[in-house]
Parts: sequence; C-alpha cells; structure tokens
Amino acid sequence: MQHAMLGSLRVSRIGLGAMTMAGTYTSGGGLDDAESVRAVHRALDLGVTHIDTAESYGPYHSEEIVGQALEGRRDKVVLATKFGILSHSGRGPGPFDSSPANIRTAVEGSLRRLRTDRIDLYYQHRVDANTPIEETVGTLAELVAEGKVLHIGLSEASPDTIRRAHAVHPIAALQTEYSLWTRDVETELLPLLRERGIGLVPYAPLGHGFLTGQIRTPDDIPDDDWRKTNPRFIGEAFHQNLRLVEEVRNIATEVGATPAQIALAWLLAQGEDIAPIPGSRRVARVEENTAADGIVLTAGQSRRLDNITPATGARHDEINMASIDR
Repeated sequence: MQHAMLGSLRVSRIGLGAMTMAGTYTSGGGLDDAESVRAVHRALDLGVTHIDTAESYGPYHSEEIVGQALEGRRDKVVLATKFGILSHSGRGPGPFDSSPANIRTAVEGSLRRLRTDRIDLYYQHRVDANTPIEETVGTLAELVAEGKVLHIGLSEASPDTIRRAHAVHPIAALQTEYSLWTRDVETELLPLLRERGIGLVPYAPLGHGFLTGQIRTPDDIPDDDWRKTNPRFIGEAFHQNLRLVEEVRNIATEVGATPAQIALAWLLAQGEDIAPIPGSRRVARVEENTAADGIVLTAGQSRRLDNITPATGARHDEINMASIDR
C-alpha cells in the first residue's frame, strides 16, 4: 500500500471509513458486528493504516466496533474520530456543540469506546456557529499538549474557517466530499489546503455507492436507507447520474477492474496529499477498494474521467446542506 501525507501525518492512501458499521446504509442488509470486525482486520492485513469513525455514527456503535477490532493492533493504525454533532453539555441553541466542555466530555467517551489512550486525528465534525473556531481549536490544542490528541482535523469547513483555525494550531486534514461526481473542492478549497500544507480526506469517494455501478434504479435502495432522501438519488437527477457512471464502467472494462476501483484510482491520481476513506462493513468490499491502490490509469483514461460532468442535484438535502460551513 502506498501512502499519503496529511500535514505531517503519514497514512495509507486508501483508508477505511466505519460509518456504515453503524447501519447508515441498509442496502447491504442488517448489521453484522462480527463481519465489521473482520472487515477492519482484513483492511489492516492489506496495508490500510487509516481508520475513520465518529461518536455520532450509531451513535457510538461504530467507535465501539472499531475499538474492539483494534484490540492488540492499535499501534499499527492512524485512528481518526470526530466530535461536535452530539451535545453532552446540554448547551443550546443550535444543532452542534464544540464548546470546551463538550469537547472534554466527548474525547473521554471516544477514548473509552476506542479502547485507547490517544486519538491520532481528532476532527470537529461540523462547525459550531455558537463557538468561535479559535476557541474550539484552542481546546483541541490543549488536548494535544496533554497527549490525548495527536493531530487536529476539520470537517466540512469553509476556507475562512480553515484559515482562522490553522492560525491557532496546525490543521492536519480537512474531511469533505470529493469524487468524480463532487468536484467543487477543486476551485478554492484544494488550493488553500495545499498552500497551508493540509491534507484532504475525501469521504463518500464512491458517491455514496453510486459510482460502484451497482445501483441501477431507485428501487435498489431500501426505504429506510439514508440515500432515499438524497437529491442525487431522486427522480430525474437519478437518471441523469446513471449516464455519469457509464464512462466509469467503460474504463473499468478496458482496465479489467470494477467501477469502484476506477473511481478510487482517479481520486488517488489527484495528489499525494489526498487519502480517501471508502466506507465498508464487508470483507469483499474492503478487498475490492484497497486493490485500487495498484491501478494506474493511462493519460487518455484520466482525461476521459476528468471530462465527466459532475452529478446532477445537491449533494445533501436542505437540512444537511444547511449544516455545512460555506
């Protein structure tokens, strides 16, 4: 497995996102904690060193599974988790809580569930409009000084927030959506990150599963699945986005790979400071995704992928888009 740099933090350039281990997507059937543990173990065996979770996944269930899976293997992993969506302080109003008191409570809970004494990369999951980012990062810097946190990350933060945060303490990584069907990061965010030496961790690098080519009709998504309300999976947008996948499928046939592997290979080719975290709770999917590390696209194939029109539809529904710092 090749590696990427998130600030000064070295990680496998393909990681493992653990959100689905808490059941956010239901198209793969019910939860199977034993299989989730096996998926983590298989990822480690294949050279994955970057595992990403959050206290809100479940809530808590994903962290508990990851902690169980890493028992005896903790030192081989860069372990990332997130705080701020859940409030433990009882503070209001507002949907998010990055107050110092909440961060202190959150980090202790995550350390306990993850069965560890430190978090390698601790993200603010969403920007809290009620707490200045300088105050939030100041609290995180205290946790770094105490050894409970080693590196600080932001998720879905605007350029202005990134600049202000990085002025207080170095930010190692920004986590946001980036893939063949979500490319707006290229305009302003990615140049800023590179200027500041901040790595990019793309979540949903497979377009929430759409770029795998396995979703062909809206009926392929169960009614209780989160994607059922995502604008890109609804109505005419869904059918428009099927066309986007066709070129990915064509190149996959040429290479002798799967569409998911081609989508990941394209993303890896965008820079050595980019480390996607495709999510899975199945061993077979982990094996498929990590194999993308060995795929090299030709210049012509890369150009064809570059020329794909990004997805039709907003990347989240109105409520979730309102939670993103822009």
